Amino acid sequence: MLIKSKTPATSSTSYRLLAGSVLTVFVVFFVLPVLWLVLAATKTDQQLVHGHPLSFGSFQALLDNWDSLTGFQDGAILLWLGNSALYAVISLVITLGVSVPAGYALAMTEFRGRRTLLIATLIVMLMPTATLVVPLFLEINAARLIGTMWSIVLPYAFYPFGVYLTYIYFTTAVPKDLLAAARMDGCSEFGVFRHVALPLATPVIALVGFFSFVANWTNYFLPYVMLPESDQMPIQVGVGNLLSSVPQFNPTAGSLAVERPQLALATLVAITPVLVVFLFAQRFLVSGMLAGATKE
Repeated sequence: MLIKSKTPATSSTSYRLLAGSVLTVFVVFFVLPVLWLVLAATKTDQQLVHGHPLSFGSFQALLDNWDSLTGFQDGAILLWLGNSALYAVISLVITLGVSVPAGYALAMTEFRGRRTLLIATLIVMLMPTATLVVPLFLEINAARLIGTMWSIVLPYAFYPFGVYLTYIYFTTAVPKDLLAAARMDGCSEFGVFRHVALPLATPVIALVGFFSFVANWTNYFLPYVMLPESDQMPIQVGVGNLLSSVPQFNPTAGSLAVERPQLALATLVAITPVLVVFLFAQRFLVSGMLAGATKE
């Protein structure tokens, strides 16, 4: 008895059906909530509750929501945005200044304890951030930095994931013969790093910078614990405060209540900087993620 094998046309149709099903699930679970969030900012609270979930409100409602949002606590959201930008940029500069040389040193030099240091970096990288909040709080408190900008900046200045990324990049993507040739020409080790390795590492520097910026911008738990004053909060903690000012989530919100469309608009404002950075850096991100995938 002969068993007929599937024809290429049948296999292609099955593959397309499977791909279409996966994309449909992706749209339902990821794209639709984002679309709802964008449209929610264009509605009044009544339209949001009683109107079609995916209907557009009006530009006037969007402007009214923006005016109400920026009027909350005398423009607190703009202050929170400025705080987030300050914390993220300073942490980013320190992260790049530490992670890139550290990754280069781990990749290009042999010293006692190097393997132990790599394992420790990997373990810290895999640990959830929340598990480190208590020891970080005790450490920062011992240094008398609680309530200052440095209580947020310094813990994120050492970025184990960035160190490991640059270590992998310098190990796999930078030709060691090229570095050896520079040394033979009389270049010092710092000169080799500065003039040869660093220009070749632009893709991974962009990748580390992007991940560091996103980690700092979306950081919530650590600022919530470290910063007691409202005027020091970053945007993520500020949005949490806005949430507690929505009567539907907090019946004791009082006269300074925030409506749900304004909360949706605040969420969009909070994620916009990350989206803008991604759009401008995506070319470098792709090259950075692919760098070292193949070894010449």
